[in-house]
Amino acid sequence: MIGFYDYTVILTYLSMVSATTGIMLCLNDIGHPYLGMFFLMFCGLCDAFDGKVARTKKGRTDQMKKFGIQIDSLSDLVAFGVLPACIGIAMLRSSIEFSIFPDFKFLHLADKPIVTKLILTAIAILYALAAMIRLAYFNVTEEERQETDKNTRKVFTGLPVTSAAIVFPTILLIHIFSKADLTLLYFVFLAVVGFLFISRIQVKKPTMRGLMILIAIGAVEAAILAFVFIVMRRQ
Repeated sequence: MIGFYDYTVILTYLSMVSATTGIMLCLNDIGHPYLGMFFLMFCGLCDAFDGKVARTKKGRTDQMKKFGIQIDSLSDLVAFGVLPACIGIAMLRSSIEFSIFPDFKFLHLADKPIVTKLILTAIAILYALAAMIRLAYFNVTEEERQETDKNTRKVFTGLPVTSAAIVFPTILLIHIFSKADLTLLYFVFLAVVGFLFISRIQVKKPTMRGLMILIAIGAVEAAILAFVFIVMRRQ
């Protein structure tokens, strides 16, 4: 078989599987679109460590390194570009209805005006496009940088696409505790985050301490979402 299958690429493969599962759950009406958020956060967790795990193996060939870089970007495009867009599209037909918290149920929304659907769909598409441009630009500039600088990159140009794993679950938490339909707000953030992907803002690469803080925030968000969606819904 072509490709590589050792432990250095397992997390990237898991991220891709998770992202694809989340997309299917959102678009095939198997589950509620917000279930895709759990898979999005798992992708973020995998991405936080895949590079570090890969660098632990000594004697990697140039082909193995380049393969790892390519699949990392391809997986990130699906996980942090396509999946958040699909969650948004699924939100156009499903939402959460509250009565007395925590008693709530999923429901299908009435059809929105066709103009609204077209605009929001265009935002989702442009978001995924911006993620692709961001990743391709990073790959090109990173390859050029490594030719002259062997040190680890300290600053990113443009918002890293992995920020989606924190931003969009946060919107869902606000939705749950505000008892409001935040579908339009979600698309506003898709537009803003997508623009930041391709902007020239400078974002400092998080240290290990900063990375652990982000992982802790994601873990708290996942725990709260799981508690609300699984435990409270059964009461």
